[in-house]
Amino acid sequence: MGLWRELDEDERVLTTSDLVIHDEALTAYVAKVLCDTVGADRCKATRVYIIREPAINASMAPNGTMRVFSGLLLRMRSEAELGAVLGHEFGHFERRHTLNHFKARRSGTDILAWASVLASISTSSSIQRSNQNIQLQVYGDLYRFGRNQEREADILGLSYLNQSRLRPQAASQVWQNQMAEIEASARVKGLSKPNFSTIAFTASHPPEAERAVYLADLAQPDAANRDDGAERYRAALMPWMPLFLADQIKLNDFGASEYVIQSLAQGGWSAQLWLARGELYRGRGNPRDLVLAAEFYTHALEMDAGLADAYRGLGLSRLKTGQRSEGLEALRKYLQLKPDASDASMIRMMLPKEVTSH
Repeated sequence: MGLWRELDEDERVLTTSDLVIHDEALTAYVAKVLCDTVGADRCKATRVYIIREPAINASMAPNGTMRVFSGLLLRMRSEAELGAVLGHEFGHFERRHTLNHFKARRSGTDILAWASVLASISTSSSIQRSNQNIQLQVYGDLYRFGRNQEREADILGLSYLNQSRLRPQAASQVWQNQMAEIEASARVKGLSKPNFSTIAFTASHPPEAERAVYLADLAQPDAANRDDGAERYRAALMPWMPLFLADQIKLNDFGASEYVIQSLAQGGWSAQLWLARGELYRGRGNPRDLVLAAEFYTHALEMDAGLADAYRGLGLSRLKTGQRSEGLEALRKYLQLKPDASDASMIRMMLPKEVTSH
């Protein structure tokens, strides 16, 4: 009963949290994708909350509350891909994984507590070694238990997609995209290529490569030509992409952000995508980056001459590359289009004072 009270109180706090995006249309759309995936009867008890958080994540509590992070919505390319993730989380809920894991963890900590008591009152080295072995076994069992739950939720989520109107092959694509993003991030940071096939002792999930393979194998072959809802997804998320992209760029992960922008651009470049790419390159600030940023802002303005923030970025980029007159002109245009901008006073300080004659 204590866990349920805690979960209900957590949801009560969540309903008024500033982190929640209180937009009925977006929330209803995500809930519809969930219902289209798992079935209208199954999803009735679910309450969906969209959390403004750029990480790629979603979760579902035993009391039926589903949390979907904005970073996940940014990275999905279709209703089928989103349905694969939401179906996975619903699988955890339907199989009561959170409750079972809670019970397993409690049992494990009880064993560790008693083992520690026995070790504390004994001076025998064999008892001390036995206590260490018990700790390793308990923690190993818990991690393995979690990984097996993840596999079960993967398979259950895919079975929902197989029975839905959406393309189940999208489930494997989610993990292929995730691996590509991780590689892009590591490459820019100068890190070695990650190994997506190994399992660390403390891993709570199966390796990404394993998940991509078994999800591809289990998808119904004759469902490969089903609608994946990509166009509907782009239309529903379009109003939110500028905000979600801005939050992603603030993570200061150049490789991952560039990958996300390029991936979104596969559906066609937009003014907002060129703007986001300009912001990304200007933020890194290398001389060549500033030149490219100015080019990207220009592309954005060619598609939308009223995009004020593109003038701002263009002006700041050109000032830093020594193009003073062009930079100041772009900043003036920014203030004309957005005179009440939060940084308007700062931008005005950068402009030379106009000389007036009497």
